[in-house]
Amino acid sequence: MWTDSKLVLASGNKGKLREFSKLFADFGTEVIPQTELGVDSPEETGLSFIENALLKARHASAVTQLPSLADDSGLVVPALDGAPGLYSARFAGSNASDQDNLNLLLDRMTHLSGEDRRGHYICALALVRHAADPDPVVVIGRWYGQIIGAPRGDGGFGYDPVFLPDRLSQTAAELDSETKNGLSHRGLAVIELRSLLS
Repeated sequence: MWTDSKLVLASGNKGKLREFSKLFADFGTEVIPQTELGVDSPEETGLSFIENALLKARHASAVTQLPSLADDSGLVVPALDGAPGLYSARFAGSNASDQDNLNLLLDRMTHLSGEDRRGHYICALALVRHAADPDPVVVIGRWYGQIIGAPRGDGGFGYDPVFLPDRLSQTAAELDSETKNGLSHRGLAVIELRSLLS
């Protein structure tokens, strides 16, 4: 059972802060973004989403001496050897926009069809009670679908306009936020995290 009164979110992302604040409100826990506590993001040197999430959580906890939660997420296309993968946010370069990244993905996939256009979003969440926690809580959520040939919808962010989830006729960018949060990789990871902390 989770009982800590404060938790550092190893991110400055306002959307993530809203989402995780809602999750931990049930536990009476205040979620504080690391940017408010002067924590800079560490270099993400892991070779997997789990490694990077743990690295970020341990770093924030070491600096603040508080429990910390981090996530690492991205889009994986098996036919592209897993790209954009760990580099989803900077696929087209370190200063690339979402549109730049999306355009590069579509360009790389022009010759692909059928099963080769399958992909999935992945979210790894890592929760540590202290920086050297030997038993962190780690969960993974995956959201499967197809990468379509042209963007649709203006909601969401990143690759959402070209991600068509399995069994749906709308892209992730066409879904309302409540529906998306209930189905998405991050939504699924949060549900599992909640079950492990209750």
